[in-house]
Order: sequence, then C-alpha cells, then structure tokens
Amino acid sequence: MKRVRTLLWLVLGAVVLSSCTLIPTSAKPVAIPASQGLSGLLGRTIPGTNKGRVRFITQPVYLVDATGHLSPFSRIVTAPASLTSVLDQAIVGPTKIEKSAGYASDLPSNLLVLQATVKGKVAYIDISESLAKLPRSKEVLAVGQLVFTAYYAGATNGIEISVGATAQLSLLPDHRFVSIATAKDCEILLQP
Repeated sequence: MKRVRTLLWLVLGAVVLSSCTLIPTSAKPVAIPASQGLSGLLGRTIPGTNKGRVRFITQPVYLVDATGHLSPFSRIVTAPASLTSVLDQAIVGPTKIEKSAGYASDLPSNLLVLQATVKGKVAYIDISESLAKLPRSKEVLAVGQLVFTAYYAGATNGIEISVGATAQLSLLPDHRFVSIATAKDCEILLQP
C-alpha cells in the first residue's frame, strides 16, 4: 500500500510539473536586441578566443557513377584540408540527391581512416579493414576513389594503404597488385 501511495504522489507531482513552464510564450517571434546576450555569435571570430577563426574550403572527393566510372564532387572541409578529413568525406559517400541521380560509393560505410599522412607526395593511409573483402570490381573502384581523392589533397605520387599498420597490396584495374597505387594506374576508372 505504501508503494502505491508513493507512486501516486510521484505521478501527481509529474503532472503538476509538466503543466508548468518557466518560459513565457508569445504569439509572435520577439526580436532580441544585439546588446542583450548574443555574445558575439554573429561576429567574424569565435567567441571566447583571441580572434580565432574557422575557414572552410571545397575539396574534390570521388564517387562512382551509374556507369561504374569515378566522378569528382565538391565537399566542404576545414582549411587547411587534412587528408583524413577529405578521406572521411569520401567514405560518407553521396548525398541523398546524388544517390537519387545514381551515384554511390564503393568504400564500406563503416570504414575508418585511422591515420593518413602525406610524405614525399605519397599518401600513407591506415584504415580499419581490408578492401580485399570487397568483390574485385568494387575493390578496384574503392582504391580508385582513395587514389583520386588523395591526389587532390596533395598525394600526387600515389597512395599506400595499410590495415592496422600492415601494408596491403592494392588491386588495379589491369588486375595487378601494387604497394603504391597512382592516379596514372587508375586513369581508366575516370568518366570518359
């Protein structure tokens, strides 16, 4: 009986509190003067920093079109663009509009870029799982997506893919396996 009484008081308290509000309502939007608490949110710098700014740039990422070729699409990333952030955008894949137009990504959606650096214009990309698990045609396109996306992020001499810091061979369109895949190796994958 004591439990039922306690439960009834809790329900009654919840009903009373849910009918209250701390914010008065208004039928129309009310303009807030800039002098009252915008805290610099409309300013050109980040509030609370010493004139800190965030700048954005567009960077190409490559997706697979309906004919099985690679096509570039622009994505917005913070400047200066890091290879990891650009590759992450490629993994996210096409937007809803791009999907409806027949574009896709052959990179697994659960793929993670563990580390990506460019040294000597070669990208060293450490990913969470092997692309060799994909069907051969998808593996070739996935490697191509990484090659061209990395190319425009500064890796003009190719990419080396590793899984858990173990270097992997990349499958090329001509069915060769190489340790460093270049844009020239994958040119055939581009839209004619």
